[in-house]
Amino acid sequence: MQRLVLASNNAGKLREFNALLSPLGFDVVPQGALGIPEAEEPYATFVENALTKARHASRLAGMPALADDSGICVDALDGAPGVYSARYAQMVGKPKTDAANNAHLISQLAGKLNRRANYYCVLVLVRHADDPRPIIAEGTWAGEVVDSPRGAGGFGYDPHFLLPTLGKTAAELSAEEKNSVSHRAVALQGLVARLQAAQLKVGA
Repeated sequence: MQRLVLASNNAGKLREFNALLSPLGFDVVPQGALGIPEAEEPYATFVENALTKARHASRLAGMPALADDSGICVDALDGAPGVYSARYAQMVGKPKTDAANNAHLISQLAGKLNRRANYYCVLVLVRHADDPRPIIAEGTWAGEVVDSPRGAGGFGYDPHFLLPTLGKTAAELSAEEKNSVSHRAVALQGLVARLQAAQLKVGA
């Protein structure tokens, strides 16, 4: 198994990445397990933040690193929360929790008829901290925001993210279902395809 440090301590993301990457021979280790602090995320775009996080984790771990920057972009809110999805409620003085983030999102959508939203994910893999050829892939997942939470699975905004074609929220999907169609799954498929097309090996 090839070890990759994940530039995140999010337990939900770790489960998803291990489920998606272990069949390919990768062992994903969260940066917290290696004593690596979180990187700053000062940028307004997902790709800049993901690259910053990957380089930071790789430099401190001395091994290849994978970073994910993802969030939900809501049409009626001009793309918000966007890169601030994980700390959306914190920005208005509330706790940095999934429950608080969801409550704040629903409050911001009060009275708005347009509920279209997209989950968006950028993955960046660097073989070392100064890798001049970072491997970058992205994925999107279209849905709608619903006021009432449904389902006990997933994390983040999943209980409020309805998939009209399935009639379920992301939190009502099994882990296997989500890992086959999510924004993160699409991005990962793109990442693997780029690795294969370039005939590159992690750690090379």
